[in-house]
Amino acid sequence: MRISTSTSTSTSLSARTAVAVGLSVAALGLGTAAPATAAPAHTAQAGYVAKSAESDASRAFFEAVLKSVAEKRAANPSAAAAVTVTYDASAAPTFSAQIARSTEIWNGAVSNVKLQQGSNADFTYREGNDSRGSYASTDGHGNGYIFLDYQQNQEYDSTRVTAHETGHVLGLPDHYEGPCSELMSGGGPGTSCTNSVPDANERARVDQLWANGFAAAMDKALEKVGR
Repeated sequence: MRISTSTSTSTSLSARTAVAVGLSVAALGLGTAAPATAAPAHTAQAGYVAKSAESDASRAFFEAVLKSVAEKRAANPSAAAAVTVTYDASAAPTFSAQIARSTEIWNGAVSNVKLQQGSNADFTYREGNDSRGSYASTDGHGNGYIFLDYQQNQEYDSTRVTAHETGHVLGLPDHYEGPCSELMSGGGPGTSCTNSVPDANERARVDQLWANGFAAAMDKALEKVGR
């Protein structure tokens, strides 16, 4: 993750906010994220179709996003109380429309966190070919990204795939056993499912995550930096 400070300041902030980020994950009921290894690059991933250890991957990815937001808010204590998560979609031009629609869906569905395109991003979108399909991942260095696979986005509804993976940014895990009406059921209901809107429980869960546990973690992060 990039923050607008010097390298030495960035390292110091990372160290000071690491504890707060860990607390935020625990407070959100996600447990402790399994450490992601540096290689291969896609070790920790939460995929659109069922894969092993997807819950650990979801936590690791969400922790990376939280850490980035925490560092930037710690560096700028005067920031507004509302939480904004910034993304960079420049590396996924093929899916620009789906990404825009997915973030629009989520911004209209929840009120305690917003997704915004811009520089100094908390996570990025990427595209390409991967036999594992689309997934949300962390590269082992605290950087979170969403990978959108070409073939899978032809087989499944592309906006649903993108909105599902974006759900991981906001803290939701995969739940492949769910019905089509549940966005985080991903590819579980099959290729005929085109729903790209989170259900009431998913919307409520995201608002709960970002209104309570995350806000408390931010207070702790800012308090540590201020000492």
